Amino acid sequence: MQNGISSAVIRRMPRYYRYLEELLDNGVDRISSGDLSKSMHITASQIRQDLNNFGGFGQQGYGYNVKYLHDEIGKILGLDQRHNIIVIGVGNLGQAISNYVNFDPLGFHMVGLFDVNPALKGKEIRDIPIRMIDELPEFLENHQVDIAALTLPKEKAKEAADLVLSFGVKAIWNFALVDLDVPDDVVVENVHLSDSLMRLSYDISRKNPKEDS
Repeated sequence: MQNGISSAVIRRMPRYYRYLEELLDNGVDRISSGDLSKSMHITASQIRQDLNNFGGFGQQGYGYNVKYLHDEIGKILGLDQRHNIIVIGVGNLGQAISNYVNFDPLGFHMVGLFDVNPALKGKEIRDIPIRMIDELPEFLENHQVDIAALTLPKEKAKEAADLVLSFGVKAIWNFALVDLDVPDDVVVENVHLSDSLMRLSYDISRKNPKEDS
């Protein structure tokens, strides 16, 4: 729970932002919680409760101004700020993340790529050269880095995390299959793809159980 707001509410906020962006793209100026509920498959009361944690934003009989709500949720999520990201580990997953162009409109800017494979040295992804990991300390000393994405084997992830934290990085986007032990003022977002598949398997096995062969 953050600032008295549950993590479940916080995790729904990006989804609200995405749906509101789609409404803006479709020229929708305002929407009721009921109509938003039908699109998102969340109850209208849940939507109102979630948004009331941050001030409500709606008017009875009018609903929500789509652009205003979209902008306010963007501020809540910190999307009105610039966040510089580096990727440590530029294998298949690291390259896929680095090539994802939709980060930029949200204020997330890729500023550095690092790997241990000499064959990758000097190659560019979106005009950013891949540097060797031994160049990372000097880079961190001379560049503002807000988020480090770890897309490297788990046995190397802790060492990389300790290094970036020692240079004042306060957020880690962790794709490595390891739980990191970090100070209280550091934020870690774990994205373990196998965990997601296992949750999917759990849901499938209960909704569509297979007969024993």
